[in-house]
Amino acid sequence: MKIEPANTAKNANFLLCKNKNKITKKTKTMKAVITAVGGFVPTSILNNKTISETVETTEEWIEKRTGIKERRIAVGKGTSDLAFGAIENLMSNYEVEPSEIEALILATATPDHILAPTASKICELSGLTNAFGFDMNGACSGFLYALEMGATMIESGRYKKIIVVGADKMSSIVDYEDRNTCILFGDGAGAVLLERTETEYGLMKSILRTDGSGTASLVVPAGGSKFPASMQSIVHKKHFIKQDGSFVFKKAVAAMSSVSRDVLISNDLDADEIDWVIPHQANLRIINAVSENLNIGNEKVKVNIDRYGNTTSATIPLCLWDYAADFEEGQNLLITTFGAGFSWGATCLKWGVMRERKSQKSTKTANKRKVLVPQLS
Repeated sequence: MKIEPANTAKNANFLLCKNKNKITKKTKTMKAVITAVGGFVPTSILNNKTISETVETTEEWIEKRTGIKERRIAVGKGTSDLAFGAIENLMSNYEVEPSEIEALILATATPDHILAPTASKICELSGLTNAFGFDMNGACSGFLYALEMGATMIESGRYKKIIVVGADKMSSIVDYEDRNTCILFGDGAGAVLLERTETEYGLMKSILRTDGSGTASLVVPAGGSKFPASMQSIVHKKHFIKQDGSFVFKKAVAAMSSVSRDVLISNDLDADEIDWVIPHQANLRIINAVSENLNIGNEKVKVNIDRYGNTTSATIPLCLWDYAADFEEGQNLLITTFGAGFSWGATCLKWGVMRERKSQKSTKTANKRKVLVPQLS
């Protein structure tokens, strides 16, 4: 049988006429929205009084310079235990089952092990049998980076439910004989559930930044592939945080202020349209300077650094957990961070409808108090 060659022009005209008669259906934009939050802080408290008895400082000086009164310390626990606590808190307070979760993204600078992702252990502890998990290290900007990653995965249409958790056991890399750093850091974890939505709610555009020239200004020098652990690295305390505090302070204020202005412009928002600011909790003076630069009143800025200190990857989700009851449907939140790397960024989100809460009481541990005396080596 002879096959006649196709008349390309004729077919093209036919398809054109056919398409003209079709009713074009507008595709809705898929976004990621936070529908549940959870948090966990250890019961052991390291207050300023105890620190002032071990290094040359005073309670008043620490609070004046940092805004910190106390911080939580995880005794005998690892980062995976903190993250598990936050996820358990989320699951126990909202109508969500572990089997629903498709992915877990862990932001941390203090993994349980260098090899074997901490996210794997968290999935096991939390019963996330249908989820895959992986770690991200963006230091104090880690949770924001992970949130953007999770949102992108949701927006791709391939995933429906993702847990993003920020957790750090900073006490494991703090030298409690170094006044410059031991006053700042604490341990904790926070988690959020991201889900699909076709509403106006959810994450908006983000701006994320990195500048590797700042690496040496805030770093744990040894323990990685460049400077593996050795007798010398241990003797010289190279496995603890080293920080150029004054330089980092100035960079943080400038970077957080600038990127926050840029992300507001990117999302076509004015500062007065922001209902709440969730800043990285590194230092109260940094937080105040950034809010002043943005011309946003302190009454709109959420702060819990006085109770937890700088929990690195956990500061943002712990703030969301602490103040979730204050956020109303449709309100605009601005999140801004700065950390080692240097790493920094900002995003805006419109608070959505949370999942139905279970009737049982929250498992928050923030009010349980056990004063800790640090053991110095």
